Amino acid sequence: MKIVVTVKQVPDPNSTQALESDNTLARDKEVVLDPGDECGIEEGLQLKEAHGGEVVLVSMGPERARDAIRKGLSMGADRGILITDEKLAGADALLTGRALAAAIKAESPDLVICATESYDGSTGMVPPILAELLGLPQLTFAKKVEVNGTNLKVNRQTADGYMVVEAAMPALITVTAAIAEPRYASLKGIMAARSKEVKQVSLQDLGVDGGGPAETIESVASAETRKAGSIIEDDGNAVDQIVKVLADAKVI
Repeated sequence: MKIVVTVKQVPDPNSTQALESDNTLARDKEVVLDPGDECGIEEGLQLKEAHGGEVVLVSMGPERARDAIRKGLSMGADRGILITDEKLAGADALLTGRALAAAIKAESPDLVICATESYDGSTGMVPPILAELLGLPQLTFAKKVEVNGTNLKVNRQTADGYMVVEAAMPALITVTAAIAEPRYASLKGIMAARSKEVKQVSLQDLGVDGGGPAETIESVASAETRKAGSIIEDDGNAVDQIVKVLADAKVI
């Protein structure tokens, strides 16, 4: 089974973030492999261990994004593909999806694994764009994945529990952090990653017209300050008051 996992290099979530003059996130500081993608890689590796095959990492970014791919390779992925091109600077979700889809299509994978959303963009738009461009069924918010032949079964996480959904492969899934605890790269894995292939391709290599982003950021505003909660004094009617608050919030 061939599994493609999309990965992205993002600003370190533990560092202080800043915006550029065009309202995009500054990327000149510490960058890391997106933590959500580590969960996707782990799930891909576990499926490979159970069913055989290979795990291919596909990323889009500047030359230094190769480091994010190397991190995934040190965890155990087999090889990587890096799409890098000056025309991709400031790319929106659609252009990103078109570039990634072209690279993924050439691999003809049985399964594509994406994080639910990236740490930096947090739009969640790229996975459905990929599914549409690749003509694949999309199973989202997976917290558990089972493969039986060409049948894929997913426990889809919801606010109330989970739904069981199925599809025939090839397919695309998005995974939550509950899918798997990412493994640490061993020294052996780190050393082996140095010799694994990371193929670098441009938009021209993929046959994709760069064009330009279809969307721009007009402005950025601070989030509304959360209002202070209310305090319920126990005057003998506290239980009734709490029940009413929970009922109004539709918790019960």
